[in-house]
Amino acid sequence: MKVSLISLGCPKNQVAAEQMLAALAAAGHEITPDPAEAEAVVVNTCAFIEDAKQEAIDTLLEAAQLKGGRLKTLLCAGCLAQLYGGEVMAELPEVDGVVGVGSCERIAEALEAAARGERPVYLDPNDAPVQESARLVCTGPAWAYLLIAEGCDNRCSYCLIPSIRGPFRSRPMAAIVEEAKSLAAQGYKELILVAQDLTHYGADFKDGTCLAALLRELCAVDGLEWLRLHYLYPHELNDELIEVIASEPKIVKYLDIPIQHINDDILRKMNRRDRGADIRALLKSSASASPAWCCAPASSPACPARGRRSLRSSANSCAKRRSSAPACSPSRRRRAPPPPKCRTRTRTPPGSARSW
Repeated sequence: MKVSLISLGCPKNQVAAEQMLAALAAAGHEITPDPAEAEAVVVNTCAFIEDAKQEAIDTLLEAAQLKGGRLKTLLCAGCLAQLYGGEVMAELPEVDGVVGVGSCERIAEALEAAARGERPVYLDPNDAPVQESARLVCTGPAWAYLLIAEGCDNRCSYCLIPSIRGPFRSRPMAAIVEEAKSLAAQGYKELILVAQDLTHYGADFKDGTCLAALLRELCAVDGLEWLRLHYLYPHELNDELIEVIASEPKIVKYLDIPIQHINDDILRKMNRRDRGADIRALLKSSASASPAWCCAPASSPACPARGRRSLRSSANSCAKRRSSAPACSPSRRRRAPPPPKCRTRTRTPPGSARSW
């Protein structure tokens, strides 16, 4: 069967898409980047915020318009599938099957069941150990994502990720290093480490495994030239980790830190673990380790219940770190509503979806 996959959302979702593509190819299906040529389309969805859910629905409906031609089967995979399960098909009857985030390795099985006229709903537990699955890397010839953990334990008040992707689970260090060696042997020079909470890596093993130790192992992999770290939570960005980042030449000197805010009242409302004093101390220690670092603290200035004074305090703290490039994004409530009863066919913005 000729299959096209459209992936929405974050880098972690892209890794899942690459694993599904490898599973489909291993099952004998032909992969096409053009949904118009496909007999089956898989949409790997995001559901982090309302806009992401709307984009997922729009993309599913847009793909469904190809039915009646070559397209016979449409599957919804990923976060929207995990959040709403079979209700996706009740609201969008064009969808023929649902595959949650814990069931990526069963995508070929789901596709074949849907092709037989069944309506599969695969929602395996989202708290199982991270699957070690083959990938069909689609990022380009020189760089790739490297997933080191799944899920999240932080339970921020505005975030759905723990409900969708489950508790934090680290991949074994040996498996990560082995994948890095494989990617390097294929010619990938830069690996971007991704997880929902990168700095929490290894804490669930309770044996001393940590991100600093993993980075030392990865820096020893022959053929790799750059390691880039995405999403370093401030409350576990400690002196040992800062020292490793500063001293290892392969690690890009760029800190992507989701500080969210500097005001303690707002941080408590967000259910964040850190406080303003901790964040200021972190920015100061990172500057001491290497003044040339680029520190990009991300914040959400539109969080409900905050005022101009709290917003100004965050902006001032970022400005004091002279080499930083603070990134701000509007806050949105991320509690799960009932399944969206949406039949609009607003076109997905060009470039927002990746298809293979």
